[in-house]
Amino acid sequence: MNASHPTVLTTPDGTRIAYHDRRPTPEPTHSLLLLHGLAGHQGEWDVLASRLTAEGRRVVTYDARGHGESTRVPAATSRDAHVRDAVALIETLFLAPVTLVGQSLGGHTAMLLAAAHPRLVKSLVLVEAGPAGPSPDLPDRIAGWLDSWPTPFQSLEQAREFLGHEAWTRALEEGPDGWYPRCDRDVMIASVAELATTAYWTQWSRITCPTLLLQGENGTMRPGEPEQMLTLRPHARREVVPDAGHDVHLDQPDRLYEVIRTFLADDGTLTHQDETPTHQGAGR
Repeated sequence: MNASHPTVLTTPDGTRIAYHDRRPTPEPTHSLLLLHGLAGHQGEWDVLASRLTAEGRRVVTYDARGHGESTRVPAATSRDAHVRDAVALIETLFLAPVTLVGQSLGGHTAMLLAAAHPRLVKSLVLVEAGPAGPSPDLPDRIAGWLDSWPTPFQSLEQAREFLGHEAWTRALEEGPDGWYPRCDRDVMIASVAELATTAYWTQWSRITCPTLLLQGENGTMRPGEPEQMLTLRPHARREVVPDAGHDVHLDQPDRLYEVIRTFLADDGTLTHQDETPTHQGAGR
């Protein structure tokens, strides 16, 4: 996690959302909200957030409900609840119109937010995230993945070797016999329950803001999903990042920053009116 203590926003259902608001001086004219993936934490964005802030942008990161320093067992884990949390941050912190950058489940939240609240969103960056579904085996796959963690980890070095990135170890907390995830297994499984039964092509086709789709060369997006996304929204941009898996932001942070920086410099060239969504194939 970040070294500084996060600020907390309490939502109407009592969930505490921990966030960091990085505000450069002079006052920036553009804000970004960064959304992490399942079982992750906002500290995964530290490198990107620091670089974007250094060039004069305001950057807000947060721990999604059920994650990190936010409420571990929230009242709800629905897709709508996650969207409402992000909307609450945007409105409370006066971020709109904001650029959303989301990875994996955080990207899915960002996509749904952009579809439902277009006036709040300036542009959208999806990292290894899309509308494909349903995925009936997803809860079982997530359960198997979480159950494979040899917790408690006896050291942070063991955790890093197993999880693959130092950033993931910052999502752990120390107990009397080792290091444990800062999230609840059942909450994580419940958080993907709707993705097991539902596809979101209609929501994707409704988005009108400039959009960048970032895919890891060795990522986990469903075969054909990015192509279908571009068929429905041909003005969206796509970039495949070499030597990156699902965690593009951790595998290739330098490349991620450069691609996003270029997109942010160019995203004013495509206005909301330039895209005419089509609903062909939206029921997939």
